Amino acid sequence: MSADEQTATAPGADPGYRPDPRRWRILGVTLVVGFMALLDVTIVNVAISSIREGLDTTSGTVQWIVSGYALTFGLTLVTGGRLGDAYGRRRMMLIGLAGFIAASAAVGLAPDARLVVVARLVQGAAAGLLTPQNSGLIQELFRGPERGRAFGLFGLTVSISSGVGPVLGGLIISGFGAEHGWRYIFLVNVPIGLMAMVGVARLVPGREGGVRRERVRLDLAGAALLGAAVLCLLYPLVSVMSGQRWPLLLVLATPLLLTAFVRWERRVVERGEPPLLDVELLRRVPGYGNGIAVGTLYFTGFTGVFLVLSVHLQDQLDYSPLMAGLVLTPFALGSAVAAPVAGRLVSRFDRKVTVFALTTMMTGVLAVALLAPGRTGPGLWPVIVAPLLLAGLGGGAVVSPNFTLSLAEVPPSMGGAAGGALQTGQRIGSALGAALLMTVYQVSLDHTDTPGRPLELALLAALVVVGIALLLAIRDLRSRRA
Repeated sequence: MSADEQTATAPGADPGYRPDPRRWRILGVTLVVGFMALLDVTIVNVAISSIREGLDTTSGTVQWIVSGYALTFGLTLVTGGRLGDAYGRRRMMLIGLAGFIAASAAVGLAPDARLVVVARLVQGAAAGLLTPQNSGLIQELFRGPERGRAFGLFGLTVSISSGVGPVLGGLIISGFGAEHGWRYIFLVNVPIGLMAMVGVARLVPGREGGVRRERVRLDLAGAALLGAAVLCLLYPLVSVMSGQRWPLLLVLATPLLLTAFVRWERRVVERGEPPLLDVELLRRVPGYGNGIAVGTLYFTGFTGVFLVLSVHLQDQLDYSPLMAGLVLTPFALGSAVAAPVAGRLVSRFDRKVTVFALTTMMTGVLAVALLAPGRTGPGLWPVIVAPLLLAGLGGGAVVSPNFTLSLAEVPPSMGGAAGGALQTGQRIGSALGAALLMTVYQVSLDHTDTPGRPLELALLAALVVVGIALLLAIRDLRSRRA
């Protein structure tokens, strides 16, 4: 019996499922697209000084260039996933790629900081259309253990994009110079994106024929309510990083908007119309709500650790962008090794994989917090290689099992929107982590003369956040056993 036949006839398999023989090639193309979109979240972390020098602008404006991308990225994820569910993955990926390529070119060629900020906002919105199609396609194309392996490769993409970003950014800036090198970080997306468009057009399946028009009606009111809620949460976080405080008042509106969104979506379902996101998934699908919480908290700690270490190495230890990126390489290597392995193991060990991975990651970060502060020059690298590698092995095994377990019982017709909600949590966590850990770092820097203490306190704050994620994963494990 062939592998395709075994997958289709496995116990518990969907009897209507017929494996697409091209599914692994389709996944490969879409992961290239996802890698490009996620890379632009972290690659700019080492380019902050270069952007400030090249544009002769303020730190607040540079922060908008860095974080504005995450803001619009998070705003469009669920809507982008739902559009893919309704109108087809291929169409949304081609539209998103066209916008992403054009915005990347605009950032690289922009004559002033204002246009760079606008283009970055557009680039983030386009990325929000692209990335939920990855999880949606995995839901459609794979079943059983194969789905775990596919999400393992997706987790590998997330881990590598996060880890390689600082190194690649440092290499590009070193090659083209500090003043203009940052521009090529974005211009490199143009040829890669054009090649990816060809692959998407040739391989990614479109919307199935015969789907009735009323099934693709978009819930615009739901999209507006959810977008406003995410905006009221993310905008203050970005503003705090750029020095503004008054937008924090908008956070108070977030619970009201989320409540209104949930009530509206229930009303849409009661009318028999397709919702933006079926909120009953949170109650009806085992582990889905818990998975969103675990992913959000993990990214809050994980992203902040990368940013704080990068800033500390460059501002306090005078590392070049390339050297700062190389110091963080062991984390990326560990993640690259662990992500596909975790994807294979999750079908056997369930939530135990997440619990073990979070514990391992926390052990590595704790070791960095104890060993790195106070060390400078050549004495730093030898003592943090092993801890960063250990943290990477743990971190790389978090994302793919969490996706697999959270979306295991979500119907493919809602796979894009449900996956978009998971990734929205990740983007919110990334923005929150950057704001939280950098605030701890800067406040400590202003109030202590002890070398390395700001880094130590910031990493300990990250451990507290990831520790809460660990508690939620243990709770989910116990409920699954019960």
